[in-house]
Amino acid sequence: MHWSRRTEVKIFAMSYPGYPPAGGYPPTAPGSSPWGGAAYPPSNPPPIGLENVAGYASQFNPNYMAGMASNLAGTFGGTNVPQGAYPSTPGGYPPVPPGGFGQPPSGQQPSYGGYPPPGGNPPSGMPPYPGYPGGTVPGQPTPPPGQQPVGYPGQPPATYPGQQPMPNYPPGPAVNPSMPSYPGAAGPTVSPVTHGSRGTVTDAPGFDPLRDAEILRKAMKGLGTDEQAIIDCLGSRSNKQRQQIILSFKTAYGKDLIKDLKSELSGNFERTILAMMKTPVMFDAYEIKEAIKGVGTDENCLIEILASRSNEHIQELNRVYKAEFKKTLEEAIKSDTSGHFQRLLISLSQGNRDESTSVDMSLVQKDVQELYAAGENRLGTDESKFNAILCARSRAHLRAVFSEYQRMCNRDIEKSICREMSGDLERGMLAVVKCLKNTPAFFAERLQKAMKGAGTKDRTLIRIMVSRSEVDLLDIRAEYKRMYGRSLYTDITGDTSGDYRKILLKLCGGND
Repeated sequence: MHWSRRTEVKIFAMSYPGYPPAGGYPPTAPGSSPWGGAAYPPSNPPPIGLENVAGYASQFNPNYMAGMASNLAGTFGGTNVPQGAYPSTPGGYPPVPPGGFGQPPSGQQPSYGGYPPPGGNPPSGMPPYPGYPGGTVPGQPTPPPGQQPVGYPGQPPATYPGQQPMPNYPPGPAVNPSMPSYPGAAGPTVSPVTHGSRGTVTDAPGFDPLRDAEILRKAMKGLGTDEQAIIDCLGSRSNKQRQQIILSFKTAYGKDLIKDLKSELSGNFERTILAMMKTPVMFDAYEIKEAIKGVGTDENCLIEILASRSNEHIQELNRVYKAEFKKTLEEAIKSDTSGHFQRLLISLSQGNRDESTSVDMSLVQKDVQELYAAGENRLGTDESKFNAILCARSRAHLRAVFSEYQRMCNRDIEKSICREMSGDLERGMLAVVKCLKNTPAFFAERLQKAMKGAGTKDRTLIRIMVSRSEVDLLDIRAEYKRMYGRSLYTDITGDTSGDYRKILLKLCGGND
C-alpha cells in the first residue's frame, strides 16, 4: 500500500497527545524545516482532524480502517477527539521533540501508519511509553461494542470546532467472544464469582483474626469442646476472614487450626465446619474428588458443581484440582464417566461459556430450530447438538432460546429433554437448563430433595449451604418458600439435630 508522506504525518499528528502543539502546526524547528522540504506544509494546511479519515476510507482496506478507527477511539477516549491542543496534564506524555515525526528509521517499514505496538518504541526519537489505554492493534479484535475505551483523565472528549465527530465504523466481530473484555459487572455470569451480594454470610465488621484465633483456642483447650463458641465465631465470618483466622492461629500458637478442629469435632458438624474452612474453589475440588473415588460415582454432585459455577471459578477449579491431586479435572471425569454424559461434563469443565449479554434474535431462532430438529423432530436424538448449544452459548442467549422454544414448539425444553434422554445425561442436561433459567430455584429443588423422604443426603445439604452462603442463599431461601410453601429454616430444623443443625441454621441466616 502506498502511503503518502502527508497521510503519515496526519496520522502521527493525531495519534499523540500533546499534539498539535499550541503554537500552531507544524512547529518550526530552529534552523531547518522539520518536515524535510520547503514544499510542505502548504500555505493553508488542512485541519488535522478526523474528517479526512473518512475521505481515505475508499483507498484503504476496510478491516484496517475499522482497526484504525478503534485505535483512534482508544487513544482519544471515545468516538470524539478531545479539544484543541491537549493541555499537558501532570504525569502525561513528554512533549514531542522538534523534528520528532520525520521518516521512520531507514530500513524499517512505517509500522501501520505509525501506530507503534502498545508498549513499544515510537518510530523516532520519542521515549518509549505504555500502550494506549483501550486502544487495539490492527489485526486484533476491536473491543466489544458498549465498552468505552479509557480516555485520558480530565479531558472531556469533544470535537474540534466545526468538525464532525469521527465516522463510526462498525467494529469487526470479536475474534474470541468467550473472553469478553468488559468487567464482570457488565453482564450476568453464570453465577457471581464467589461473593455475590445475595449471600447470608458477609464480612464481619471489626474483624480481628488474632482475637478469633484466641476464642477458638479457648473453645478447644482442655477437656470438652465449646461447640457453640465455634459456631458463633466461624458461622459469622466470611470465607476470606476464615482463611486469615487459620493463619493467625498458626502464628499465635504454632498449631494447625484444621487439625485441631478435626480432633475436637465429629460427624456432620465436623464436615460442615471443615467445608467452611476451605476456599470455595478448594471445597469444590475436594467434593469432585470425593464424588469420583470409590465404588459408584456421585454424578449429581459433578453435575451440580459444573453446571452452576462461573467461567472464572471453573478455570480456577481446573488449576487447583491439578495442583492438589496431580491429575487434571478432565482426566478425573474421563476415568469415571462415559458416553454423552462424559462429553457434557467435559464441555462444562472448560469454563468457556460465552459471557456476552447481547442477544441476537436471528441466532436464537436458528438454535431453537436446531434443537427441535435434533430432538422432537427425528427418530433418536442428536445429543451433540444439545450439548453444543447448551454448553457454549451465553446465559442471556439461552434464556431467550428457552422461551422461544416454548413459543415455537409449544413444549417446555425440559419436557423435551425428559422425553428424548434418560439417566445421567438427562439429569445433566436438565441441571444445565435449570441453572441457566433460575439458579436459586435449581438449588432450592436440590435442597428439598436432599431432605425429603427417609434419610437426609447430608453431603448435598452441607455442600449447598456452605457453597452458596456467600453467593445467593437469600434468593435460594425465597425460592424455597415460593416452591414448597415452607421456609428452608423450618425444613432444616425438622431434618437435622444437635450442633450440625445449629451451624446449618447459622448459615441459613434466618427464617422466612
